[in-house]
Amino acid sequence: MEELQPEISPIAADACLCFACHPQVPCFNECCRELDLALSPYDVLRLRKALGLRSGDFLKQYLLVSREEGQTFPLCHLSMVDDGRASCVFVGPDGCRVYADRPGSCRAYPLGRGVALRADGGTDEQLVVVRESHCQGFLEDRSGTAAAYLESQELAAYNRFNDALLRLLQHPRVQDKSFQPSDQQLNRFMLALYDLDRFRQLLRSGTIVLPFPLNKQQQEGLADNDEELLLLAIDWLYRDFFW
Repeated sequence: MEELQPEISPIAADACLCFACHPQVPCFNECCRELDLALSPYDVLRLRKALGLRSGDFLKQYLLVSREEGQTFPLCHLSMVDDGRASCVFVGPDGCRVYADRPGSCRAYPLGRGVALRADGGTDEQLVVVRESHCQGFLEDRSGTAAAYLESQELAAYNRFNDALLRLLQHPRVQDKSFQPSDQQLNRFMLALYDLDRFRQLLRSGTIVLPFPLNKQQQEGLADNDEELLLLAIDWLYRDFFW
């Protein structure tokens, strides 16, 4: 049987979205199957802290890292259960066992958010709605704006850190393909963004020497604040790659 492709269409932030997902919806958990789920550095930060794992252990147990031809930076995907349906490793009969710290794309579903970095440092946002043949959440009698739905899913923190990455991922030299990272730079990319515990250890030991003084927030990151450390890591990589 031919697999039906999802219908994807633009939606304005103030447009009406009629959708709800809960255990009583007949398709509950179906969106957690047949997944190709890319994880952002902030997704990994939240998940491994929820599981009580060090960042290196989370990478070994749950991440698949790939870099396809034409891609500047590696992509990290969540490993799936080999059950014939490529089910999420965190889903069970009662739903998601890491629901409070689920990835940003899971929170946003059935919406998707694309962001483009402008030359002035601002961003342009485009929302889309994804309608899959199995999803019956659109039949629920619960409506509001697309923006209100995203707010209800507590995406603000995810968007903050994902947007901070744009200065790396959408740098003009990345866009025009003039920046081709070395193997060492690719290793630093994975270390600083996805293995924060080891990054902090190398900073503290002096193995990595930063070319700039730390402000108060960055000092907190070096001490024990992983969110601030992630922002520090982005700043370090930006300077390392493009200065």
